[in-house]
This record gives sequence, C-alpha cells and structure tokens, in this order.
Amino acid sequence: MTSPIVIAGPASWNRIVLLDRLPEPVPHMQFALGDWETIGGTSAGKALGLAGLGRPVLLHTLLAVDAEGERVRAALEASGVRLDVLPAERTESHVNLMTSEGGRVSLYLSAPADPGTPASAELEHAMADAPAVVLDLSPRALGLIPTARAVARPIWTDIHDYDGTAGFHRPFIDAADWIFMNADRIGADPLPFMAERVRAGASVVVCTLGSEGAVALDERMHPVRVPAEPVDVVDANGAGDAFMSGVLDAHLEGATLPEALAAGARHAASVLTTRHLHPTLDALIPT
Repeated sequence: MTSPIVIAGPASWNRIVLLDRLPEPVPHMQFALGDWETIGGTSAGKALGLAGLGRPVLLHTLLAVDAEGERVRAALEASGVRLDVLPAERTESHVNLMTSEGGRVSLYLSAPADPGTPASAELEHAMADAPAVVLDLSPRALGLIPTARAVARPIWTDIHDYDGTAGFHRPFIDAADWIFMNADRIGADPLPFMAERVRAGASVVVCTLGSEGAVALDERMHPVRVPAEPVDVVDANGAGDAFMSGVLDAHLEGATLPEALAAGARHAASVLTTRHLHPTLDALIPT
C-alpha cells in the first residue's frame, strides 16, 4: 500500500450559522437562516478530501477527551482518516457565521495550545515515507517545519487569506514546495506575489479566486487558469481544502498542472453541495 500523506494541523468541532449577510459591527438583532454542527478545521478538511479520493492519510492533530473531540475522532476514523493525536485540554471549537456567497466570520471558542513536544519517532518515520507532507497554519505545524525539511519530502502548505505581510505565515511560505492561498487579502492581483515565491524556490503557487476559479504559476512563469465548476452552493466551508486535496491527488497520479487544477475544481464543487467538509460526512453527522 502507498505510504500515507501526512497532514499536520487543526481539526475542530464547529457550529455553522447561516446568515443573509455578515453582521455589521454595531448592536443589532439578526435572524439566522439555519444552523448546524459539524467537523471543522483546515487539516481535517484536507484529510477527508484525500481519504474520499482513496488516498491513505495520517492526520497529526490535537484533540481532547471531551464530547467534541470524540465526535471529531469518530467521524474522521469512520471516513478512513488515520489519526495521530496529541492530547489537549479542550478540543478546538468555532462558531462560523456564513453567507451563501461564502462570506465568513470565524469565532474561536477554544484553541488548544501546542504542547511543544518534538515529533515522535513514528511521526518522523511517517513523514520520511510520505509522498507529500502538508503543513497547515498552526503552532503545532510550525514546530514540525524543521522535521519536514530534514526528511526532504515535498512540503505543501495553505496560507489561506495571507495579506503579504503577516509574520506567522512566513516560515510556512519559505519552507513549502507547493503554496496554496486565496485572493481575499493579497490585493487586486496575486500574480506578483506568486511570481516572487516561485523565484524564491517554490515549485508551484496556486491562488483560488472563488467563483472565478483559480490561477497557478510554476517555474515557466506562465499563469495557468482553471474555471470554477458550476454548482448550486449549499455551504462554502471546506471548498479550498477540497480544491487543494484534488490537486494533490491528481499531481501524485502524474497529472499536468492544468489537469491537476481541473481535478481540484471538480473536487471543490463536490464539497460545495454538502453542509459538511466532505460528502462522506453526510451519513455520519446528522443535520
């Protein structure tokens, strides 16, 4: 069997609140269009996506022995995700205020602290054998960057809505071979930043553009674009993670960059049709 892709980063239990518009920063009353509970966390989303595509996955994350942690653990394992769990005092939990267009405000109810322990021998061995190591923005994954670099496996990262200046993101950006991001805060044109990172040594930089699809740059410096797949959106949570999962899976199958981007767009579309991070959870978490 192929060695698992190793993913390090957050898994959480979230309440999603659907609104017709995001709240303005003034006192007021607003009615929700709907609400439900589900698994969250960018690393959980990628792990679910890759497992759904048939890839073996090892998710290194922090969970507590509490009701939320047990729900996360049970659903991930039932979806085919292998877990490497560090104990936490409380499982990460958010309230996500969402609009149908994909607007989001995430309220963190709890965020477990990284215990600071080094990678176990088992995790280091798994990283050394992995076809790729995904390091998601989190204090725990930040501490694993030296280990990931030492084992010399391709590093993939997702810097989300990076604004071009945030210091926490920089070690991930500097370490990664493949960088994924969205265009929410980078400015009107993400290509200058993307070109800068390719010149600095990244193999590929990909920026998702919402309903406009995505654009990528590799060493040839010619933008490669893919349109978004048409779909009736139920919930936008996890679409970026599904896109990255689809690209990674296709890349490992030997796809060209345009083919991999198209695979990512198709996979992202499948997630937009469910209230969960992946359709596999529909049968596992009632809404």
